[in-house]
Amino acid sequence: MDLLTRVNEQIEANKTEMLASLSTLIQIPSVAVKTPGDKPFGEEVHRAFMTCLKMGEDAGFKTFNLDNYGGHIDFPAKADGLKEIVGILGHVDVVPEGDGWDFPAYSGVITEDAVLGRGTTDDKGPIIACLYAMKALKECGYEPKRTIRMILGLDEETNWEGMHYYVDNMGELPDYGFTPDADFPAIHGEKGILIFDIAKRFTGITEKGLELSSIKGGTAANSVANSARAVIHDTSGNGYEDIKNLVALYRDEKDCKINCRGVGKSFEITVKGVSAHGATPEKGVNAISLIMEFLGRLNFANDDVNDFLGFYNDCIGFDLHGERIGCEFSDEPSGKLVWNVGKIEMDKKSVQLTINVRYPVTLNDEAVYTGIMSVIDKYGLGIMKGQ
Repeated sequence: MDLLTRVNEQIEANKTEMLASLSTLIQIPSVAVKTPGDKPFGEEVHRAFMTCLKMGEDAGFKTFNLDNYGGHIDFPAKADGLKEIVGILGHVDVVPEGDGWDFPAYSGVITEDAVLGRGTTDDKGPIIACLYAMKALKECGYEPKRTIRMILGLDEETNWEGMHYYVDNMGELPDYGFTPDADFPAIHGEKGILIFDIAKRFTGITEKGLELSSIKGGTAANSVANSARAVIHDTSGNGYEDIKNLVALYRDEKDCKINCRGVGKSFEITVKGVSAHGATPEKGVNAISLIMEFLGRLNFANDDVNDFLGFYNDCIGFDLHGERIGCEFSDEPSGKLVWNVGKIEMDKKSVQLTINVRYPVTLNDEAVYTGIMSVIDKYGLGIMKGQ
């Protein structure tokens, strides 16, 4: 019997254990939180990291922890093998779960044809699959010519600080590698990623009327915002009955979850969208875009606010590829640029809109920024560049 057949049979023999391991890992809510001390990305990320290392040790592999910033699980090369390393780069952190789930986000429930929970595909499921592939190879007596090293990142969904630390302090890095953090069987290139803020300061209001006191929406740059909330205040004494009627009309028009209520002398408007990964925003419904479209139908006393709402609805709206903001790029190897509005924070003084862009492999970040600036300069807005 050839090796591949034996390995596949061993994977099948380990299936129950493999699914249980994945379920255990899914049940850890490992959203990275920058934390002082010896667990730099928070207690839960650390727990997920240590759980993976323990799984590697239990499978008979060597493990390494680099100051709790990252680490790896090694399947060493045979004694007369090459001094080279094949890297498998994965991560144990996940994006925030948001709400609107049909089941608990960290349930790890195993059904007949699925394992349910945040991280099953990004990236806990893939790293468990790779670990158990390594385990099956080992159990079949395979001795690799090169060391197989599964590298575990801890804050891939945020700032990559752990991987930067790992690269700077490890000394030896893989000679070859892949990351099981995408579609099967293989992707040969990855779009560039930008995270930045579009910002504006507002001038004061000099006359009575409708004020937009605040907007808040979204939880992470690389996640489609599944909720947004705005608070408005009418200083003219006209009340909010007309706005209530507009909310009802908008709810019917868009078939969306938009609600309103009085909060003291102010008026609150909330919208529910559908969360999705920022790389595939077409799978979700952005609550920020919904609430911005609705607010754009009102007339606020502050012209700066009206101008910003106009900018959003005229230049962003529900676009997913930068169509109206100057960066609708595409190429043959990787397709269209992807545009996601992840978060918004606004008060009476300023607004900050967090954007996640994934641009085609044949472009660079300056092409994206140049295209965007050609549009936002007309509105007196600024960009604060992130990663």
